[in-house]
Amino acid sequence: MPDPTRRTILGGLGAGIVAGACGQPERKVTMTTKMPVLFQAHGAPPLLDDAAWIAELAAWGKALARPSAIVVVSAHWESRPLAIGAVRPVPLIYDFSGFPEKFYRLQYPSPGAPEVATRIRGLLDGAGIAHMDEPERGLDHGVYVPLMCMYPAADIPVLQVSLPSEDPRELFAVGTALAPLRDENVLIIGSGFLTHNLRALSLRATPAWARDFDSWCADVITRRDHDALLDYRAKAPGVRESLPTHEHFVPLIVAAGAAPEASVSFPITGFWWGGAMTRRSVQLA
Repeated sequence: MPDPTRRTILGGLGAGIVAGACGQPERKVTMTTKMPVLFQAHGAPPLLDDAAWIAELAAWGKALARPSAIVVVSAHWESRPLAIGAVRPVPLIYDFSGFPEKFYRLQYPSPGAPEVATRIRGLLDGAGIAHMDEPERGLDHGVYVPLMCMYPAADIPVLQVSLPSEDPRELFAVGTALAPLRDENVLIIGSGFLTHNLRALSLRATPAWARDFDSWCADVITRRDHDALLDYRAKAPGVRESLPTHEHFVPLIVAAGAAPEASVSFPITGFWWGGAMTRRSVQLA
């Protein structure tokens, strides 16, 4: 893959996905060699009806140097050993139910990334991490919903890999193994939610447990306290209420492993609908 010291890239004109709201203007971006690593709160398909959140994601994408490829670890794919998804365009996975019909017609025809898949296989082999291919496995909504807003033209190759477990140390090691991709203009994204309690979706006031957990995460991530992050189940306040299940949180640990010494920023914060679901997203650069 190309590894220039600096170069200028001309981004394409974005096209709207839902009511034209995800469009981006043509832009010129100056880029350094090392890409950041992201953790995205990916919402659900109704994110695409939330104009403010769409605008925040679009602005985040515009602010980043344009990657040559994107690798995503989503909460919605757990498979052991670590699985590498389709390297050519295949149908999206509509892994949700009960939403309006328009969300089942969403398309995100991004190119495949076979060269990146080959590179990942080599990195995982070097780290002694077992892996397999799932060549028919398309992108799930944890991948395409936020990318529709950040990169709406769908012209950047996208590759999804699975969570091989929910074990924090194992996932941190996966991130460490993938870290060299940052020097090859590949954007690594963990996609989930820091708080994910579906039983609390009806809340329209943020409970103390969600606020405490969100604040704890912000502090630990900012201080790069990886020991606390890896032991979050024992150390974080409100963890049981915030995470009845843990698949939405642990992509953050992959991201942290890929950029352990990076500076930290939070491009998006706040709670969805003012309730219990934090929209906090992380950039490690």
